[in-house]
Amino acid sequence: MKAIRLHAFGGPEGLRLDDVPTPTPGKDEVRIRVHVSGLNFTDLGQREGRIPGTPPLPFIPGLEAAGVVDAVGPDVRGLEPGTRVVALLPSQGGLAQQAVAPVSAVLPLPDGVSFEQAVCLPAQAPTALLGLREGAKLREGESVYIPSAAGGVGNLLVQLAKRLGAAKVIGGASSEDKRALVLRLGADAVVDTSRDDWPMHVREATSGTGADIVFVAGGGAVPAASLQALAFRGRLVLFGAESMFDTAWSREQMMGVLAQNQAVVGFATFTLPFEQRQAALREALGLVERGLLQPVFEQGFPLQAVAQAHQAMAARKTTGKVLIRVA
Repeated sequence: MKAIRLHAFGGPEGLRLDDVPTPTPGKDEVRIRVHVSGLNFTDLGQREGRIPGTPPLPFIPGLEAAGVVDAVGPDVRGLEPGTRVVALLPSQGGLAQQAVAPVSAVLPLPDGVSFEQAVCLPAQAPTALLGLREGAKLREGESVYIPSAAGGVGNLLVQLAKRLGAAKVIGGASSEDKRALVLRLGADAVVDTSRDDWPMHVREATSGTGADIVFVAGGGAVPAASLQALAFRGRLVLFGAESMFDTAWSREQMMGVLAQNQAVVGFATFTLPFEQRQAALREALGLVERGLLQPVFEQGFPLQAVAQAHQAMAARKTTGKVLIRVA
């Protein structure tokens, strides 16, 4: 079968399309004929060798896959060949024509949910749902600011924050097209994050108080700047792999956190119980089926163009979930 393998840490040139043996499902595993795989910023950090727990080289990346079960291992019940499924792959392998996953990580797709919609959800939807409920502890009537509101997690946060009772949702995006999308998804206001004064505009959108909750997925200067957009007793929620890198806090900024009774909350979905994450994914699939949640994705890249997809993501030229079309 054809698969993308990472042969060297560093730039996208380390990703190559190879011929590899077709995997065989073991006990309590199924094999999926992959139609669509998902790409995440975690994949970029992993390619660069910055993410702990990366498999030894060479390996097939890809945490998410949607497709059709085409073989089952011994003693597997409830998932027959021909079943449409989506999976978060604990051992990766999604950037291939066929991928193996444990039964516990595979969910059948509702009839009204496409492969493209489904693959937007395994990594992002639990992060958005549980990030709002458990990380931010969102209360009805609060305001939420989402800086990367047109991204894979951000677009879900915008929609789910409204569903979970936020009184005002402000989205940030760097282009006019992305800001228009965020408004269509239900945000009450948008700010231009390409401008250095965006925290002031978040405050303007919240009548001067700042947002009760601010979600931050990036590192560098973004978390510190986000404090300027945070309300008294607000919660700054750090999530995503990029938040681990180059984040700097000055003494004055930390003094401000203390004086404003603010909280900086770390949130990582992968450390939560697996059953809880799967329950959140089922909930999101149900919302999509009922038309209450709209995953945002672009048309995507073919399997042989994964390196170009990495470059587009790194340059922030993508909107919503980046898809890799395999079949």
